[in-house]
Amino acid sequence: MIGNTRITQAMKNKMAELENPFYLYDQETILGQVRRLHRDFPDFEFLYSIKTNPFLPVVKTILGEGLGLDAASLREVEIGVEYGLPKEKILYSAPGKTERDLRGAMDHAILIADSLHELELINKLAGEKGVKLGVGVRVNPDFTMDADHGAAGKFGIDEDQLFAYDFAKLPNIELIGIHVHARSQELHVEVLKKYYANMFALAQKCIDKLGMKMEFINMGGGIGVAYSTENDTDLDTAALGAESAAMLAELRQKLGGVRVIIETGRYAVCTAGYYVTRVVDVKESYGTKFVMVQSTLNGFIRPSLARLIAAYLPEGAVAKGNEPLFTKMDAFDFELLTDETASEKVNLVGNLCTGTDIMAAGITLPKAKVGDILAITKAGSYAYVLTPVQFSSQPAPGQFLLCADGSMIAE
Repeated sequence: MIGNTRITQAMKNKMAELENPFYLYDQETILGQVRRLHRDFPDFEFLYSIKTNPFLPVVKTILGEGLGLDAASLREVEIGVEYGLPKEKILYSAPGKTERDLRGAMDHAILIADSLHELELINKLAGEKGVKLGVGVRVNPDFTMDADHGAAGKFGIDEDQLFAYDFAKLPNIELIGIHVHARSQELHVEVLKKYYANMFALAQKCIDKLGMKMEFINMGGGIGVAYSTENDTDLDTAALGAESAAMLAELRQKLGGVRVIIETGRYAVCTAGYYVTRVVDVKESYGTKFVMVQSTLNGFIRPSLARLIAAYLPEGAVAKGNEPLFTKMDAFDFELLTDETASEKVNLVGNLCTGTDIMAAGITLPKAKVGDILAITKAGSYAYVLTPVQFSSQPAPGQFLLCADGSMIAE
């Protein structure tokens, strides 16, 4: 739950001004999350995964803490350039990059090739420029976070394919680093500790087999947040940082000052965000109470989408592979900003002309009345960016950064 009067008062003030749904991102929470990573992993570098939330005031807040960018598109590379980041602070990793993407980014970011075809394309472009370009490669390794063997996937080059490739055919590029992203939203120290150990071993193998000049090891993301207040436990970043520091010290005895990088994923912004809407109708049908709020599926899709995905899963199943569209059923808290003490069981629905526009069914809320404000937690990442805001030509939600000094920034 929110439990912060500064935030709730800002929600009330902004709703009174707009009378339209909006996202509120709390700068204090963002800074706290980023600084915790710096504190617990002092010898690691961090990249902000801008795809989670590209709202520029949020991006500027995070980059102001010294992070680089994990870019997944040419436009995200351009945002980093506009902010003034040097090339080595922008790592561009995405599948299916086009020639236009690579041309536009190669002078401004470290390119991380996702396939053998992409390596060949980068080699061609570097040759046209008359340069030898340092590039990274995304590896699909012979391990996962759950097993000591690999698995088929759309991302990266299989480890055995990489080691079997004749790099003499690519005279215009030099491999300078590796990238692996095995899974998002991991909350267990031992799982990530083993993954990091596997990553360091993979880096050594790349040096031994390919003669790679290992300038960086990008371990991807994986650091999760506790979505469910009842069923999740926060990742112990202090413990993971301490375990990782010992492994990193041993690695650097062998590899010197290699950059070891972690992508923040949703960690920096998820819990800092709230979706704020208002009750527009309350009605009862055949004994079921419906609380209707403005712009649900078309304002913040993930709660409605969670219900749809879960409906097709066996009971108790975990929907791995559906991130970031679906994490779990009880991922979000719904809070009415009211002094009402009586409560009731309701279905929380939206004002769209579709039966799938249901945020929650059978939940207990304080008795709602038209005009009440509803806030939904954990809306800082993969929220606005995933939502079909054009559905039904409703007004799009606003976005605001609540600064530490109480001011609000809209752009």
